[in-house]
Amino acid sequence: MRSVLWVLLAVVALGVGVASASQIRGALEREREYRGAPPCAAAPVEASGCVWEQEFTVRHAAMNRGERSESPVAQLVLPSGKPWEVTFRRTEPVMSEMQPAEKVVGVIWHGQVVEVRDAEGRRQQTSDGPVGWPEDRLGGALACVSFGLAALVGGLWPLFARGEPRHATAAKMVRWHGVALGGTAILTLWAQAANDWPLWVLPAIWGPLALLLLTCMTAFTLGALRGDLDDDASAPREPQPQPS
Repeated sequence: MRSVLWVLLAVVALGVGVASASQIRGALEREREYRGAPPCAAAPVEASGCVWEQEFTVRHAAMNRGERSESPVAQLVLPSGKPWEVTFRRTEPVMSEMQPAEKVVGVIWHGQVVEVRDAEGRRQQTSDGPVGWPEDRLGGALACVSFGLAALVGGLWPLFARGEPRHATAAKMVRWHGVALGGTAILTLWAQAANDWPLWVLPAIWGPLALLLLTCMTAFTLGALRGDLDDDASAPREPQPQPS
């Protein structure tokens, strides 16, 4: 049952990873479109591909920390009094500092507030902002595909080698190194987002770390197959000579 559970996790992870990888090109194109969008000549009355900067007043902001299904959200008010609710993917650097009655500038693109800038000039993308999505998709693809492949191999292996303790140990080494591969990709993505590094930094950092983990996985797997990881209690004991 444990092996079947790992196989199911692997299938789900691979599906998510493939879906994330298929969205990278579209996310890159949308980000390029936004960066190349011209400023609007006047306030757009309908969704438009030009960029318009609009001043808002913060009515309230909720961090929603600890709420798994709730994103950070702020209600911004136009000079006309019309409220505009905006969600964020994270709280830093602008969202966490928002206070009621504070003035902020919202960047409107295709009828959505995609970026918010405070009085100090700090900028933050909203949940509708296109900047950063290619990196998120690539990081998700690296994490899910690497974990999924290792979990699939480590889950199927014991099913085809039943009754072989060393093979079961080797499969366990493969599975847990897959967890490390996925976790390393997530940590790399977090570092990239925190430091605003470009897209190419993700594979440039994760690649060598993944190669190191794969080398360790190979060494541990071969050691398990040779019996180097066998417990002393389960290892066969040599017969002791009997006194004459």
